[in-house]
Amino acid sequence: MRSARAMKRHSALALIAAIGVAGPTFLPVPALAQDDAATEGSDGYYATPPPIDPGAPPNDTGRPDKRYEPRVPCVQRNLEYNEDIQNAPWGQQYLRIDEVHNLMRAETGHIGISVKNNKPVRVAVIDTGVTPHPYFENRLKSGGDYVANGGDGLHDCDGHGTQVAGIIAADTPENIGFTGVAPDVEIVSIRQSSQNYSPAEEDSGSAGGNGGDGGDDGGDDGGGESLRSTGPAQDSRTQGNEGAGTLKTLAQAIVNAANKNVDVMNISINHCRPADGSITTDEQAMWAAIRYAVRAKDVLIVSAAGNAAESNNCKQNDQVLAEKPKTIVTPPWFSEDVLSVAAIDETGGLADFSMHGPWVSVAAPGTGIISLDPAEGSDGLANMMIDNGEAQDIKGTSFAAPYVAGLAALVRAKYPDLSAHEVMHRIKFTAQHPPAPGGRDNFVGYGVIDPMAALTATVPSEEGIPPAQAENLPSDMPPPNNPDRTPITVALIGSGGALAALGITLFVVHTIRRNRKDDVPARV
Repeated sequence: MRSARAMKRHSALALIAAIGVAGPTFLPVPALAQDDAATEGSDGYYATPPPIDPGAPPNDTGRPDKRYEPRVPCVQRNLEYNEDIQNAPWGQQYLRIDEVHNLMRAETGHIGISVKNNKPVRVAVIDTGVTPHPYFENRLKSGGDYVANGGDGLHDCDGHGTQVAGIIAADTPENIGFTGVAPDVEIVSIRQSSQNYSPAEEDSGSAGGNGGDGGDDGGDDGGGESLRSTGPAQDSRTQGNEGAGTLKTLAQAIVNAANKNVDVMNISINHCRPADGSITTDEQAMWAAIRYAVRAKDVLIVSAAGNAAESNNCKQNDQVLAEKPKTIVTPPWFSEDVLSVAAIDETGGLADFSMHGPWVSVAAPGTGIISLDPAEGSDGLANMMIDNGEAQDIKGTSFAAPYVAGLAALVRAKYPDLSAHEVMHRIKFTAQHPPAPGGRDNFVGYGVIDPMAALTATVPSEEGIPPAQAENLPSDMPPPNNPDRTPITVALIGSGGALAALGITLFVVHTIRRNRKDDVPARV
């Protein structure tokens, strides 16, 4: 019969074994695992649009969706901040734009004129309009106006579109450091939005809400989903009830630009909303317009990735799983056909305001911006914006996008036979890839653009070279020298046998001596 102590010991071992087997069931699930389990399969997390047919592109009315009126004075020149700016911005130096210009002049004779037909590459700027400026010369063309009836798109009350266009196409004198990325291209200005305008009093009741789904009725007089310019200096003023421009008119403007046979399109305007697993009617129209422009008209579309801001539904995508965004940003959401651009700062790292997301394609400088002064009649530059009476640096993904649009124009000028998707691939392929799986992350996409590489590198897919495959290559090293361990094994076995024999001998001797001691009779 087992002793009580032995039974207790065996019971304790059995209990420990049971806990070891069932432990994962009893232990609390870590917080991250709980979060993933709770969101798995739920609506509200979509890295790409739902798999639906976007339908036919919307009909372009060529006019505003309602009557808008200016509500605040238009941007004015301020000589205190914008006088005698002659230096080059850090972003221009970071991207080696001057060297890129030397390359283009040496190889094509121009900086933005197609080698195929000797005509300027045409870049549509869909924004707040573009004000004529001496540094555009005669390369600024009217594309239409969705803010003012009868407008030509060549009036920029906000100042945003002119600065965007300046980064793309300004041609400055030699004594000025700042220059556009592609100073020979033609700009087609389409004024689609303005935060300095608002619906006329009789129409204000039907305007779309800020970033919501209101007005999503598809009619010409419905408000549509509101938009907002992505420059931080403008982000404090939203559109919709307080401004002009909706997703509906943005979709129409895209169709308009595509029908004007532009080569590149820059859109530095975004719509943000919480992800809810759906796609709205206006977003579907936007998707259809983008597909029409890219796939039917071969236009390359560049869009700002957007700026994170708690105040306007652009909440940062900082959740645990970046592939499951909580905020949807349009047009970048349609990344299959859109080159979406994040912003970096002077450190070379991601700017703190730049939106994260699985749709981010590449990144470019978005802080410390210098561009054209957008005030009427100005012939100078600007590096500050006055917002709510305060001077602010010009920054935002709005101004990172035109660096990429300008590069796209140069690629289309030098490689005119590449399709829009092939140009997108070349820019992503030659970017400075982050150290992430596949050379891409949700912060800078495929990395900061490298204009020199984009204009000179050999891209395997363009040459019919299949993608690289991982292979096990034979080694040039001699075969391994596996030592013969037989002597060591024999020695260890012999030593072990000797020790065992010694132990047995000692045990026997000890036993015999003890028995002899026990046999001696005790003395009386």
